[in-house]
Amino acid sequence: MEHKKSIVGAWVEAARPKTLPASVSPVLLGSALAYYDGSFDVLPAILCLLVALFAQIASNFANDYFDFKKGADREDRLGPERAVAQGWISPKAMLAGTFVMLGLACLFGLMLIFFADWRLLLVGVAIAVCVLAYSAGPFPLAYNGLGDVCVLLFYGIIPVCFTYYIQTLSFSLLSFLLSVALGLLSVNILVVNNYRDYEQDKAARKRTTIVLFGRRFGRVFYILNECMAFILILPLLLDAPWWALFLFGILFALCFYTTRELFILEGKALNRTLGHTARNVFFFALILSVLFVSIGSGVY
Repeated sequence: MEHKKSIVGAWVEAARPKTLPASVSPVLLGSALAYYDGSFDVLPAILCLLVALFAQIASNFANDYFDFKKGADREDRLGPERAVAQGWISPKAMLAGTFVMLGLACLFGLMLIFFADWRLLLVGVAIAVCVLAYSAGPFPLAYNGLGDVCVLLFYGIIPVCFTYYIQTLSFSLLSFLLSVALGLLSVNILVVNNYRDYEQDKAARKRTTIVLFGRRFGRVFYILNECMAFILILPLLLDAPWWALFLFGILFALCFYTTRELFILEGKALNRTLGHTARNVFFFALILSVLFVSIGSGVY
């Protein structure tokens, strides 16, 4: 049964604002690392944020459109309602919205060339292709077990490392390791989504890693991603101030309870776990960012 929704409300819901911290987090961390190294530049940092946000919104719109076209959004959908499937937005309008958002991401991305060099075009092309190839084309990545790899790359490694690079004109081992840690936690957002939708994805022949390897694998995968993320930042914690250890202690507790939810909740109740997982990703990036800014400022 379709629910009434205003045009603005429909587009806002289609953008999935609760998921957007996943694109803010890597830009925040990359900029904090640049500040730590004395090279923070506010304008390219803002442009990186705009690229990340519009690219993610474009991806959300594309998923809304192509999942509807492929029959993955059915009446028994457990996740948040989709705009096209609910009849709030026409397929044609959603496809147009996808390209508008992608165009804005590309526009702001082109501006970043002035702060670095033309090779950023290759990164921009890779992002644009992935936005569409994730759920479209003859070999949609999300339908062939490659969604997790895409999240690790495009919500972890690429945005952290290139936000850092654009401001410092260099890469660093630290930025790479932290980008992997953040990317692994971001992958867990997708893990919860696919864990919840196991039966529906299987029926729609959407071969996520959970469909391919089972729900038990999903739970183990989730825990391993969390463990690897904390192991990668362990050297930082050994020399961190008390307040950072305290905050990471709180985060660890939140991760523990979120993991527990994954084990005991089912169906639509897992939407809460999805939100908590996204929250944990943002807190992880925020605490690290505050730590590096405080060190760079000489506070610690």
